[in-house]
Amino acid sequence: MRRRALLVSALAGSAVVLASCSSPAEVSGNPSASSSPSGSASEAGELVVGGSTASEMAIMQNIYAELLRAQGYEVTIKPAGERAVYAKALQSGEVDVVPEYAASLAEYLNRTQNGEDAAPVATSDAATTVEALRPLAEEAGLEVLEPAAARNSNGFYVSEEFARQNSVSTLSELAALGKPVVLAAGDDCVENTFCQPGLEQTYGLQISEVTGDPYGSASAKQKVLDGSAQLGLTGTTDGTLEAQGLVLLEDDKGLQAADNLVPVVNAEAADPRIAEALDELAETLTTEDLARLNVQVDGERKKPAEVAKAYVAEKGLV
Repeated sequence: MRRRALLVSALAGSAVVLASCSSPAEVSGNPSASSSPSGSASEAGELVVGGSTASEMAIMQNIYAELLRAQGYEVTIKPAGERAVYAKALQSGEVDVVPEYAASLAEYLNRTQNGEDAAPVATSDAATTVEALRPLAEEAGLEVLEPAAARNSNGFYVSEEFARQNSVSTLSELAALGKPVVLAAGDDCVENTFCQPGLEQTYGLQISEVTGDPYGSASAKQKVLDGSAQLGLTGTTDGTLEAQGLVLLEDDKGLQAADNLVPVVNAEAADPRIAEALDELAETLTTEDLARLNVQVDGERKKPAEVAKAYVAEKGLV
């Protein structure tokens, strides 16, 4: 595990420039190590911020990086694909901090530690979900900071043409068609309580295939548009759907739980300054903010790093 040299005293203590269209460097905006605000050597040490390559996560990674650099850290951004990949990197110390979704991470760790048939621990309430998440995270060598009000739950979409031809606006109406559905989503959807298992158990949908396309990706959306998949997975803060001829179906049976944005830290890297910087963001970031930032990246094609820098300045966070 990488050893960090801390130069000041510290106390030891966590699912678009779309990934399919961009290299990791383009997604993060600046994946290389950045100097501290003064331009001198880092005052606090080095941190690696990682997580998913989805555009919302690229924005969040860059927001975290801006806030942590303001605390004197030298920060590298290192996106790492699906949760199963970046969770291992976080636990091993290859990555120090990731932006996460509370309910999805809680269920991932719950299944990892307690078996695939473990009873769900996440609920629709953020505080209850984070309370259930924290001991699971501790067992994995992780520390969970304060959740934001901002919530991005799984959202399932179809093409406007499909919705019109089949008269569907809800997931229940899609299930009522009684037809097998190809779902354009990442591999972790197969075991995620709020994805394939939930769609099958709560709605009775027949999922014949999960394509493996990353969360919210352009490739997933194209498959839904060309009909090779009938249903796609993105976040409910995805602001690009309407312009592409896609429409979210209503989660009319309340499958989705509290996927509030929450920072998760490798316990060995935990430091009060990390919590200080990111807890302040938790008090500021709203779901509406997320949607607006996503549109700037996904629709206006601004770089995640540029959008993040403007946001923290706008909110007076640095």
